[in-house]
Amino acid sequence: MEHRALGNTGLSVPVLSFGASSLGQEFRPVDLNEALRAVRVALDLGLNFIDTSPYYGRGMSEVLLGVALRGVPRDQYLLGTKLGRYDAAHFDFSAKRVVESVDVSLHRLGVDHLDICLCHDIEFVDMAQIVEETLPALRRVQQQGKVRFVGISGYPMKVFRYVLDRTELDVILSYNQYTLQNRKLLSIVPYLQAKGVGIINAAPFGARLLTNAPLPAWHKASEAVKTACRRAAEQCAARGVDIAQLAVQFSIRNTDMPTCVVGSANPENVRKWAAWASQPIDEQLLAQVEQTLTPVMDQGHIEGRPENN
Repeated sequence: MEHRALGNTGLSVPVLSFGASSLGQEFRPVDLNEALRAVRVALDLGLNFIDTSPYYGRGMSEVLLGVALRGVPRDQYLLGTKLGRYDAAHFDFSAKRVVESVDVSLHRLGVDHLDICLCHDIEFVDMAQIVEETLPALRRVQQQGKVRFVGISGYPMKVFRYVLDRTELDVILSYNQYTLQNRKLLSIVPYLQAKGVGIINAAPFGARLLTNAPLPAWHKASEAVKTACRRAAEQCAARGVDIAQLAVQFSIRNTDMPTCVVGSANPENVRKWAAWASQPIDEQLLAQVEQTLTPVMDQGHIEGRPENN
């Protein structure tokens, strides 16, 4: 698995990283043994940066991940989790909760430090609190050696500029914003690079938009976007290619994006993604799909507070 430098952190991350949200049964009931095996398969195939959160499964993802990582030497993987979001509508970014959250995550994960800790989905709260209270508290935890690098995650591009205009970050995580259909993340890449911030791109499938799987009922994409993505999937199928393959290959080909996080509790999916990552992209098919998606390119939705979008 190819590795790239993550901003100025000194970390070398795989182009494909393992997302552990599925271990929290965020998308379907999981088989325990299969989920644990998915983690080990990911590590065996070189996906040795793992991303999770106490929000995923309301702690279940971190607990199962801790079980899966037992006996694995700590220097064999990089581990990131988050804080501040604990349920669909439960957010607590207070300094007190920062300290508690990191300690709870360390306990669940069975480790003595996190490589990365992110403030999770900050677009849902007053971002001034993130700058003035949350991040300073997290920096104090960092000084204690419990966290190596600090950052934020979110959907709207505005949140990254807002925070970085006011304080420093080591890394950011953006999801659903650098895919075949939505490339808004590109608009702030020069800004992030100028500040030495490591970029973690997550969710290359756009919450299943760029797969052959049925869309979940909660999906916020417009009908125009859904229709265009279905047509793109049909184009790929006509060429004997799964659109998910094209989506993965596209999301890792840009070297300005050090890593792309993709997750599953199914080890066969992980094997498939790793194989796709090692294969060249079909340039002709990519051009056709891009033409189909051009009318809906960069169309997203509102997430969090309107003023944060």
